[in-house]
Amino acid sequence: MTQMQEPVSTETLFGMGLAIQSVTPFQHVTSYVPDRDVAYQFDPKTTEAILAGFVHNKRVLVQGFHGTGKSTHIEQVAARLNWPLVRINLDGQISRLDFLGRDVITLKDGMQVTELVPGILPWAIEHGVALVFDEYDAGRPEIMFILQRLLENNGKLVLIDQNRILEPHPHFRLFATANTLGLGDTLGLYHETNLLNQGQLDRWNIIVQLNYLELSQELKILQARFPSYQEGNNIELGASMIRYAGLTRTAFMAGDISAVMSPRTVLNWAENIEIFGSLKRGLELSFINRCEDLERSLLHEFYQRCFGEEWN
Repeated sequence: MTQMQEPVSTETLFGMGLAIQSVTPFQHVTSYVPDRDVAYQFDPKTTEAILAGFVHNKRVLVQGFHGTGKSTHIEQVAARLNWPLVRINLDGQISRLDFLGRDVITLKDGMQVTELVPGILPWAIEHGVALVFDEYDAGRPEIMFILQRLLENNGKLVLIDQNRILEPHPHFRLFATANTLGLGDTLGLYHETNLLNQGQLDRWNIIVQLNYLELSQELKILQARFPSYQEGNNIELGASMIRYAGLTRTAFMAGDISAVMSPRTVLNWAENIEIFGSLKRGLELSFINRCEDLERSLLHEFYQRCFGEEWN
């Protein structure tokens, strides 16, 4: 039986008062528990929704633009609960066999035998692991229908070829992240997404939208990773870098540029500034070089707005 710690206040774990006032983390940290990021900044509403998924066994779907930290948010809640978690990207390469399992030929006592290797879904269900389906709105139809019954409260997994019905472990949890709300790519930003079955979408108990962090929150992340941004003129420099990232996010949502700066990109920028000793060079290597040539004049204009100097 999995051992649990004594109850801990959520204010102690997450640094904020939440509707769920205390939780009981697992006592032991396994290799499947995500690493804890001590500098992580939690969004209160999203944290409450994800925490409800873990504590009350609710299916939680987190929706938002890419770069908002949807999957990372789930991981960091799990890290503080010592909850084992596995992320799966529902790209076009994930098949039904990957999900449910397949027969493989192995050598046993010098003879070839056929053995069933369980897929990730039966394994997670039986071992009490939280699953996170990234890019949920890009999943293939045959994968989505496998999840239909499992998304119900106390849903079970039926393995037809094995004549088995799997009862979920008490600590099995389901989460998903998506760029859209299941209605397709209405903004023209995510061309690989699909329309989601509304009957299945209705089975998600909690749906929460996560937006980009406030400037002050993102600045705290930058300062925690790079303490030099806590002093003197570097405080304003860090704020200007985040304002620049904010302009790219607004432009991306308007369809003016094809890429967006996430909080992770801002951290890469700060690191490249230290390596190359140049604000502009760090920005080029972290972000501008992955944008289209026609977009660069707009990105240079953003630089002039944020830092008060022309891009030469």
